[in-house]
Amino acid sequence: MGSARQTNSGAEVKKRFSAQRKMEVVSRLLKGESLETLSRELVVTAANLSSWRDTFLAAGASALKSRESDSRDVEISKLRSKVGELTMDNELLNEKIDRLETDRPFAWRRSRR
Repeated sequence: MGSARQTNSGAEVKKRFSAQRKMEVVSRLLKGESLETLSRELVVTAANLSSWRDTFLAAGASALKSRESDSRDVEISKLRSKVGELTMDNELLNEKIDRLETDRPFAWRRSRR
């Protein structure tokens, strides 16, 4: 997400910014520096700078919404798994009841003896 700049020979070279450098630029934007001024200074389009800022803010908002996992999360995971098993069991039992009530028995298994 860098921009192109020209060398002495006139050839364009792609300018790349590290994540650290992008954070520094976004910090300057958030402190009130002009988007247009930074764009000219860094030879980066205003659209790219805006995109970096928006991405940074979205990630920050996401990080603030999440919480540390704890023992409750493990218990919730186990309970969700159990609910899934019980739901499948109920569906199979309801299917069996429907078949028995409509006189369509399941195929009987042969004895393995």
